[in-house]
Amino acid sequence: MRIKCLFIFYFLLVSVPTTVYAREYSLNDLYRLALERSETIKIAEENLYISERGKDRAMAVLFPTLSAFANHTEYTKEELKNTAVLQPERTNEWGLRLDQSLSLSGREFTAFRIAGEGIKQSSYDLESIKERYLLNVASSYYETLKSEKALEIAGANVERLTLHRNAAWARLKAGSATKTDLLRAEAELAGAESELIISENRVRLALAVLARTVGLRGDYDIKEPRHEKEIKTRRQELIDALKGDCLLTELDCIKEKAFSERPEIKRAGTQKQIAEYEVKYSKGAYWPSLSIEGGYVRQESEPSNSFRPDESIYGAVKIKFPFFEGGLRTAEVREARARLRQAEHNLADIKHSVGVEVEDSYLNLLTVSAVIDRLQAEVKYARDNFNAVTKQFQYGLSNSIDVMDANTLLTTAERKLAGAEYDYQLAILKLKRATGTLLKSVAGY
Repeated sequence: MRIKCLFIFYFLLVSVPTTVYAREYSLNDLYRLALERSETIKIAEENLYISERGKDRAMAVLFPTLSAFANHTEYTKEELKNTAVLQPERTNEWGLRLDQSLSLSGREFTAFRIAGEGIKQSSYDLESIKERYLLNVASSYYETLKSEKALEIAGANVERLTLHRNAAWARLKAGSATKTDLLRAEAELAGAESELIISENRVRLALAVLARTVGLRGDYDIKEPRHEKEIKTRRQELIDALKGDCLLTELDCIKEKAFSERPEIKRAGTQKQIAEYEVKYSKGAYWPSLSIEGGYVRQESEPSNSFRPDESIYGAVKIKFPFFEGGLRTAEVREARARLRQAEHNLADIKHSVGVEVEDSYLNLLTVSAVIDRLQAEVKYARDNFNAVTKQFQYGLSNSIDVMDANTLLTTAERKLAGAEYDYQLAILKLKRATGTLLKSVAGY
């Protein structure tokens, strides 16, 4: 009775999930939801917005400032000398002023270019964060599929061991088996049932982790990806797409693709460009600054002063050049040059790291795809072996230990094959991530 209830529960859990869960999501659905709901991505988007406003600020410096002013002054008493007013009782002054100050070295234009490069840097940061987040989503997705496949294998294992236990019981009644064979079958079945329970909990945990990663609420299920082409064909198509028209070796071509597409490398290159502009900006402090001012002033006083005009329009040009500032400009230039050297070293280091990551992902893809062929053969042979040993046991040509060994071999081979197949799908995404093409490959992006 206990075994029947367990089978009914397993059948309801695995065979009819669409009646239990509210909605099924494909990997592309999870990608889309993750890009929409991720707080990490939203933070990066705000950083990009801030960089764009920084460029607006840098552009504002290039335009003159127009301001209005007004003053009202009250004096304790008026002062007169003969008929001339030395100090009126009160005065009102208002007008407009136009100011513009620029360095003769063009530092303001250099700052504007730096702000523009900052936008590029923030956009590359956003792209990198999105790719890392999508890979995390894919990892959780395939980990969930692994858990569900392990649950399916555990259920099939319980079914096989139940049939074997029943066969051992029948042989014991017929007198062709010993009590030890039945006890061994019962022990193996109990262990398989406990593994089934553990697998069920692993599925629940994997679904919870995926929901937290993507931002899902309520009950849901995931769709397994469909691939109409063979593994070798899909792998070769991916490698050919990454190679393009490159004439180098396969791995070197993929590395060159990564060097041109990886957002981290683009960001490091932009950082180097910013550092070069900062050196130029710091050197601009050695140049004088030019200030231009123009305005209109209207003044009224009580009593009025006939010797002072009521309104005036003026213009002024000023040049300012600091001769000594305690070595500040020299220190700023040297600091900017040091940052430039840092940016160059950082770019070289990131290229080296990306090259190693690409090679690791490439070799991992080749390894997993080659292992799958061997594991498929292993599963086939293990299943044929189990069927043969089971029949031999029914006719007394093998013992219970032989059946247990054959079942363990089959269960292990099935788990290894299932894990390798999902690892292969993840290996493809890791190679795309290593080459900086993962985000572009997402449907609808």
